[in-house]
Amino acid sequence: MSALKTLLVGLTLAATGVLATAQPAYPEKPIKLIVPYPPGSGTDTVARYTARRLEAALKQPVVVENRAGGNAIIAVQAVINAPSDGYTLLWAANGPVSTNVALYEKLPYDPLVDLQPVARVAYSPMGLFVPTNSPFKTATDLLNDTKNNPGKLNYASGSATYNIATEWLLSIAGGKATQISYKGSAPAIADLAGGQVDFSIVELSAAAPLIQAGKIRLLAVTAEKRMHSEPNVPTLQELGYKDFFQVAWWAVFAPKGTPASVRGTLEQTLLKVYGDAESKEYLDKNNFSAFLGDAAALRKFQEAEIKRETRLVKEFKIPKM
Repeated sequence: MSALKTLLVGLTLAATGVLATAQPAYPEKPIKLIVPYPPGSGTDTVARYTARRLEAALKQPVVVENRAGGNAIIAVQAVINAPSDGYTLLWAANGPVSTNVALYEKLPYDPLVDLQPVARVAYSPMGLFVPTNSPFKTATDLLNDTKNNPGKLNYASGSATYNIATEWLLSIAGGKATQISYKGSAPAIADLAGGQVDFSIVELSAAAPLIQAGKIRLLAVTAEKRMHSEPNVPTLQELGYKDFFQVAWWAVFAPKGTPASVRGTLEQTLLKVYGDAESKEYLDKNNFSAFLGDAAALRKFQEAEIKRETRLVKEFKIPKM
């Protein structure tokens, strides 16, 4: 082979190798953020804030798409059936990626296999709420009634997470109430305000507008400490419901097989956004808190949550679905 021909073959092979390994810049088109609950929920509210901040950082539109129903199963299936290219992501609360594993006999997906963790970003305490005209003035009054009159009262459950939280609390109190399921916290809390249900556990961020409007009353919070925004409202632990603690937390997941480089870009962008002063101001104002964790920390936390909630379901004999 002549020297010229050898050179040409070498250049051709080199060019082919470059083309084969070259990856388009991410992102180069709009990103879809799938939210498992309806507009107006705390999950939806913080998802829309996240979308706005990601748009500014990544220089591409980030579209929030609500896929409510089926205790978030519909949304998860939409994500895991999407191409693994980073353009369809799951904005997950506890329910689809941990609680559902504990609560369902047969779940049509495995969140530890079908979804890859990207980053954990924030959480919100929950509260125990009643309508403003409810005869129950304290959490103790309400929970004592569920014990003295088992099954008489009903409660709104916006997701599997709220179902577990409520049944756990009722088990500690020795009470019983009838669950009414909703497709998210927004419709659940709306029916609570209208008096269609007797009480509900829901994240404070979703309930804040109805508290301010005087349509619902907060009896207790589920966090370990009282909230700065509601300093006169006790925690359930203060009231004697030992070890009761539950928050709503949020994270981003991608379909299995999404390239590491894409997940890395999203991970670093989310952690940077939620670590800055603008996000701190937004979170403080809306009863959220930063809860930063990279992909590895998120997966470790997710596994621990699945283990914890599985134990709670078994220990307190919470009915499975």
